[in-house]
Amino acid sequence: MNHRILLVDDEVDILEFVRYNLVKEGYEVFTAENGAEALRLAAEVRPHLILLDRMMPVMDGAETCRAIRSNPDLRNTMVVFLSALGEEEQQLTGFGVGADDYLVKPIKMALLKSRIRAILKRIDADEPSSPAAEEPAAATPGLSIDRERYAVVCDGREITLPRKEFALLELLCASPGKLIPREEIYARIWGSDVVVGDRTIDVHIRKLRQKIGEHRIVTAKGVGYKYEP
Repeated sequence: MNHRILLVDDEVDILEFVRYNLVKEGYEVFTAENGAEALRLAAEVRPHLILLDRMMPVMDGAETCRAIRSNPDLRNTMVVFLSALGEEEQQLTGFGVGADDYLVKPIKMALLKSRIRAILKRIDADEPSSPAAEEPAAATPGLSIDRERYAVVCDGREITLPRKEFALLELLCASPGKLIPREEIYARIWGSDVVVGDRTIDVHIRKLRQKIGEHRIVTAKGVGYKYEP
């Protein structure tokens, strides 16, 4: 697959350096210098991956990520922050607005390319090979999950979820009433190639509860979570 990557950063030198190296890897690369330009390009080229800075003019990274996640045509696009803002709270904010990963500048190009390969491999693994191979929608009382459309119908309301929230809900719903340990959630949702903060799961659980109801996801403090239909 010829993957399309959109780089978004207001520092032109960074854009050109990263673009040069990714084009050499065989990717189709587009660039934008602010969030508004990124949204226009993303709608036009439908990138597989967006590498997004946090601090930019016109629209900052958080605003841009929220707008991307509100566009159903971009629901399968992976969004990764590449930012000098590396504090845990900044990273949690990034995950909170729907990012799939958060990388901190400066980052060695070899490591960046490795992380990009791992992220795009997850995208390819999520692509259904044919209509016959698509998984049927999962359902529990009051809630159904449509994997093909990344959509959830909860008490008659259709909700579109960011990729990580969707994957987390799908994992919990696959075994109603079963406690899923935090370590298993990290491994199955984020994978071994991604390092995330201790509160990342909590942020995603909080956002899920806001959308599907507080009572459906139960916390075992310090251990994990379970879905109660």
